[in-house]
Amino acid sequence: MVVDKFEDLDAWQVADELRIEVYALTATGAASQDFKFCSQIRDAASSAARNISEGFGRYYPGDFARFMDFSIASVMEIQDCLLDGLARKHFTPDRIRKAQSLTVRSLQVSKGLKRYLLTARHHPRWKHPRTTNERQP
Repeated sequence: MVVDKFEDLDAWQVADELRIEVYALTATGAASQDFKFCSQIRDAASSAARNISEGFGRYYPGDFARFMDFSIASVMEIQDCLLDGLARKHFTPDRIRKAQSLTVRSLQVSKGLKRYLLTARHHPRWKHPRTTNERQP
């Protein structure tokens, strides 16, 4: 299957769903009043999806795999922030259950994509169209 845009990647779709859930979690309640905490978890959630899209634009599997590492690390940061939010009483275990589930799913699909990319970079038939910002004559 050929993927023409990053939005078609399962890894990006799950990361985006996680981002939406984190924003919902931090929109109200105690978490919304802790501005530093709110900023930290939201930035990690945005970073996970952003790194997948940026890696997709790199055109080379090795580069893309490196950006998947960044995305995976951001999801792990979200996991830690969720636990920190519990400790600070910003969240209840029931309230973060969906986000925790999404972090697990995100790590699964992201690690799977990374494995594929590390295998594909050695494949002689790997091709990805280059784009440029150059003007056409």
